[in-house]
Amino acid sequence: MLGSLKGRDFLSLKDFEREEILSLLDLAVKLRENNQLLLKDKVLGMIFAKSSTRTRISFEVGMLQLGGHAIFLSERDIQLGRGETVADTARVLSRYLDGIMIRTFAQSDVDELAKYASIPVINGLTDFDHPCQGLADLLTIRDNFGVLNGKLAFIGDGNNMATALIFAAAKVGMEIAIASPSGYEPDPVAVRVAKNLGASISVTKDPKEAVKGAYVVYTDVWTSMGQEKETELRKKAFNGYQVDKKLMELADKKAIFLHCLPAHRGEEVSAEVLEGPQSRVFDEAENRLHAQKAILAALL
Repeated sequence: MLGSLKGRDFLSLKDFEREEILSLLDLAVKLRENNQLLLKDKVLGMIFAKSSTRTRISFEVGMLQLGGHAIFLSERDIQLGRGETVADTARVLSRYLDGIMIRTFAQSDVDELAKYASIPVINGLTDFDHPCQGLADLLTIRDNFGVLNGKLAFIGDGNNMATALIFAAAKVGMEIAIASPSGYEPDPVAVRVAKNLGASISVTKDPKEAVKGAYVVYTDVWTSMGQEKETELRKKAFNGYQVDKKLMELADKKAIFLHCLPAHRGEEVSAEVLEGPQSRVFDEAENRLHAQKAILAALL
């Protein structure tokens, strides 16, 4: 199954079959337990239009642990920042590198990079989707429950993280419920695609309804990168959407709490929940490394 992934792009979890995703999770576990130098002399170029902690460090460390090398490329360091087209950048980098990871704003830039590159392109994050985080989340859920089923509740902004979880749940057969205030619902295209994939998905304005009976409760910041001017407006809009102890009590007794980080304690999540016994956020953050090593090994 993993052999079929060699040379492919990793742009969204919706592009992969359930068996392929499960195979990536199995590989992630193997590499977590025993690193192998599968990418000796391979080089990954990492383009960053958005700053990062987990994405940059996990990809760089992942390439190192697999025997390869990663090059950090900010838009200020390459000609993208001076007007060179995405297509030309893709064709040039394909002559030097074995793979490209890009973390940027527009999904269209990632899609165009993949169209013109002759090497695998990995979506490290866009404003629309965050598939690497989604795969790490599936790994964390399976680590805790052994299987991927039951209900996942996402509370808050229907952003790129919501999209990634919608696609992840659709592909592995989990139920997903999303609670967002008016005007901040998940992308309707993502919801439509997921339903066409057979997803069990519900969208509500009531966090209590979404969380009821859930095995996984997930949230993200109310104001994402690039939205800083909307901070005060968003704080008002998301009043009542904090994941706190009372909300967690409505979930299944064995429920875990996840957050892609960075977290704003006292806003989207209470410190009591983030630091509490149900929280798996730091296991989840570590799993970014292992999930991405699986992606790198399979594609490169």
